[in-house]
Amino acid sequence: MANRKKIIAGNWKLNKTAGETRSTILELRNKLAGLATRAEVVVFPPFVSLETAVDAARETVLKVGAQNVFWEKSGAYTGEVSVTMLETLGLEFVLLGHSERRVLFGETDATVARRLEAVLDGKLTPIVCVGEVLEERESNRTGEVLERQVGGALRNVAPDHIGRIVVAYEPVWAIGTGKTASPAIANDAHTLIRSSIAAMFGRSAADETSILYGGSVKPENTASLMSESEVDGVLVGGASLDAASFAEVVRAAG
Repeated sequence: MANRKKIIAGNWKLNKTAGETRSTILELRNKLAGLATRAEVVVFPPFVSLETAVDAARETVLKVGAQNVFWEKSGAYTGEVSVTMLETLGLEFVLLGHSERRVLFGETDATVARRLEAVLDGKLTPIVCVGEVLEERESNRTGEVLERQVGGALRNVAPDHIGRIVVAYEPVWAIGTGKTASPAIANDAHTLIRSSIAAMFGRSAADETSILYGGSVKPENTASLMSESEVDGVLVGGASLDAASFAEVVRAAG
């Protein structure tokens, strides 16, 4: 794993009210108390629960991130949220380009790039999501898709900013389906992503970039995924909604 940062992240998607967020984080606090881990542990609640999450996670190992952000700082953009708004809440991370944003809400490599550029102008750590759909995998286009998505998202990144970026590989065919890429499949995809970064920013920068795996991650498969040389962490969906389950993922990650 070289000396890369290890991250265990939980994406709560459209789940949990502010009250439920507080109770879940308080339960997580108890279950993770005293745990010695080198990993950064991050939860991504819905926008309306972010302030509650930051308050509940104070003085713990838990960090809080947002599930998306807009590229403009202010203006007539009804329903959007800026980088500054997130930073003033005390957040540290933000997801960009999740497959659900791409498939359901029209996100493209170009819009991900704009969001990333705005985030890098601030202080948040972006987690850029990439991954292929089942048809692309079955037609042996995984490498092509990953190269396009990584290149498209990172095309405007200055070389001195690449060290701030985390990438998450999420094969769309494995998200919420119960299907999980085998550790070997995940490792191969991460190798492809790292090669794309190396082509853009050099091998040293690529070797220092943390790449997470996401797609039906649960306590039972976390250790085997994390044992792979190119897997630096996991982005957990459904299993992160239950405090006991997510705590087990953190423990399994080591």
